[in-house]
Amino acid sequence: MTSQERVLTAIRRQPVDRVPVVEFLIDPRVAAKAVPGCLDPADCMDKLGMDAVACGARFQQVEARGPEHWVDEWGVLYQRGPEALDHPVKGPIETWDDLRRYTPPDPQAPHRLGALPDLVRRYKGRRAILFHQRAAFMWSAYLHGIENMLMDLLAEPDFANALMDMVLEANIALARRAVRTGADVIVLGDDYAANQGPMMSPAVFDAMLQPRLKKMVDVIHEEGALAVKHSDGNLYPILESIARSGADGLNPIEPIANMDLKTTKARVGDRMALIGNVDCGHLLPFGTPEQVRAAVRQCMRDAAPGGGYLLSSSNSIHSSCKPENLVAMVRAGLEFGAGPW
Repeated sequence: MTSQERVLTAIRRQPVDRVPVVEFLIDPRVAAKAVPGCLDPADCMDKLGMDAVACGARFQQVEARGPEHWVDEWGVLYQRGPEALDHPVKGPIETWDDLRRYTPPDPQAPHRLGALPDLVRRYKGRRAILFHQRAAFMWSAYLHGIENMLMDLLAEPDFANALMDMVLEANIALARRAVRTGADVIVLGDDYAANQGPMMSPAVFDAMLQPRLKKMVDVIHEEGALAVKHSDGNLYPILESIARSGADGLNPIEPIANMDLKTTKARVGDRMALIGNVDCGHLLPFGTPEQVRAAVRQCMRDAAPGGGYLLSSSNSIHSSCKPENLVAMVRAGLEFGAGPW
């Protein structure tokens, strides 16, 4: 199998020659140390022998506000930090009037697909091409503030629905464009949960978020690609609802949030591929390569039998992850991926 075939077949929960090894985000500083001289994170993924390369939608800085803050094309104010993704501080939408006046970033802007056209040119047919963006929730929360958004899901549902519909429409257009450009898999990065559980009740999720997730998944399938749902946190109370959206895969199944790979497979593994869950909270930053190898072997035992499993970290390869542990994870995945488990 080619790497592209291996990834797509595994996400479809069909038999593969070995478990694919993928990652959606590698901090450029870690990539440069894991593979000295690598040009970018995708180059690192390729040279390590991973089965996919990945990039995401690009929303550029439009205004700098001193050395510590900046504003992107959504109008969201961020505080700079040590990671590849900065922390949102304040959004531009507080009232109905703000919402009525607001126009989302143009999904057809030339730079919107980021590195995707280049990845398609370099890797299409050899590596699976993963493109990460969002559906409806997280950009709405950035625009309105996470606390305001969560309150308005209950107190002002008409406002919350209108905001999410506006965001979803723009992101659907972006997903269509990404697939038509050559993305094989769209990774939907709206976070729904914290370590203790979902940020909203299962009833609210079913009524307001799941239908929009399903609409996005249906569009991705209509365009001929696969959809992976990424969400941090403990998803168990809404896991069945996520599965009913038709998403093809679930990531990252965080151990720090008490998401157990074997349990998750028993609950939804007949409907969704599982992608994770090598611990990036403690193990990859502070553990040893030998401990990483042991964790990879355990992941294989827990989720590889029967198919529908792809090895990955439990969120991303962030700046605190040891480069040698990233290398150990990938090498162990390639070594153990064909079984026996």
